[in-house]
Amino acid sequence: MLENLQNIFKVPELKRRVLFTLGFLAIYRVGCHVPIPGIDARALEEFFQAQQGGILGFVSMLSGGALRRMTVFALGIMPYISASIILQLLTAVVPSLEQLSKEGAAGRKKITQYTRYGTILLSLIQGTGIAIGLQGTTSPGGASLVPNPGPAFVLFTVITLVAGTAFIMWLGEQITERGIGNGISLIIFAGIVAAMPSAVALTTNMVRGGIMQPYVVLVILVIAVSVIGAIIFMENGFRKVPVQYAKRMVGRKAYGGSSTHIPLKINTAGVIPPIFASSIILFPATIARMVDYPWAQAVAASMAPGSIFYNIVYVGFIIFFCFFYTAIMFNPVDVADNMKKQGGFIPGIRPGKNTSDYLDKVLSRVTFIGAIYLSAVCVLPMFLIQKLNIPFYFGGTSLLIVVGVALDTLRQVESHLLQRHYDGFLKTGRLRDRRGR
Repeated sequence: MLENLQNIFKVPELKRRVLFTLGFLAIYRVGCHVPIPGIDARALEEFFQAQQGGILGFVSMLSGGALRRMTVFALGIMPYISASIILQLLTAVVPSLEQLSKEGAAGRKKITQYTRYGTILLSLIQGTGIAIGLQGTTSPGGASLVPNPGPAFVLFTVITLVAGTAFIMWLGEQITERGIGNGISLIIFAGIVAAMPSAVALTTNMVRGGIMQPYVVLVILVIAVSVIGAIIFMENGFRKVPVQYAKRMVGRKAYGGSSTHIPLKINTAGVIPPIFASSIILFPATIARMVDYPWAQAVAASMAPGSIFYNIVYVGFIIFFCFFYTAIMFNPVDVADNMKKQGGFIPGIRPGKNTSDYLDKVLSRVTFIGAIYLSAVCVLPMFLIQKLNIPFYFGGTSLLIVVGVALDTLRQVESHLLQRHYDGFLKTGRLRDRRGR
């Protein structure tokens, strides 16, 4: 492994990309510690200590702890993800947006621009809700979170939060374009990993103080290791669909006649479904949590992680986005048409529509298995750990994001190394990409 890590710095372009990614992630982490002026830090800390394990703990986890400290990056990257979801859904139903998506780089650039506008709009809505909610919130000790409330505080807080989200969005786009891996996923990854040392320290202190029993820590470790193993196994699993190419005579030479396969990944969508599902659920829940009315508090409580309603909605959205994102990534009709043009066919299946129907049937079954796997990983560990009264948010969603993003990033590093004839991280074989290749 050490030798393979050294190979990274032997490739100038890869070295530049890795250092660029690390540098921009460091900038993001610095911003997560720059607080918004006008907020009582001690009262805020008391407030979040009383809210551990609920919806705010989950939101804070996804924002890298920025919400807990109410920093300039408190909104995190979730408004951008929400805007991306909306644009992707609209692309599937609005003909003009669908046409833009088919116009190559120019069309994608236009859709990206619309996504940025949507991000700013959602940031304004969420930022306003948070600013107004902060003014009417007190800590368990009775201290106001905002000592000097008023229009000036709301305006300044909203501007700061929107600017912070816009800057994170720019960081993510730059990492994707000039670094290694998906910038948005890496930002969420960095936030989750950064919170792990404090969670470990807190758990250690609780064990020493007798608040938590050692067997509880052992159960947590067993669950974490089991979930990580399941994620790695399922993320590398795929279904092979055999493809045969007929021989073609060109002059006196025969071409084709080879056999290959189409790898259909069990989880084609990767970590996108749980991130998208979390984003959709968190948007109304966050706003409701900040509104000081009984009905709003009831809505927020019903959508807290671990509640029955939250789990049902969460699983439903995960399954939906698994099928939705897979349909975007893999089009059976296009694959069948390309196979027919190249003289390929699936043994026992006629080319054309029969082939596309067969691929769609197999893909649906594989995707369903992947959706059930994602749902189980995201919900079951969270349910079990909440029964143990863990004082910080911890669940399968965070492990899935960390492991999934790490695997995707390693695949990109692996491809750069193999292109330049260096050994990758796995000497026994290459890491497969999302399509199983």
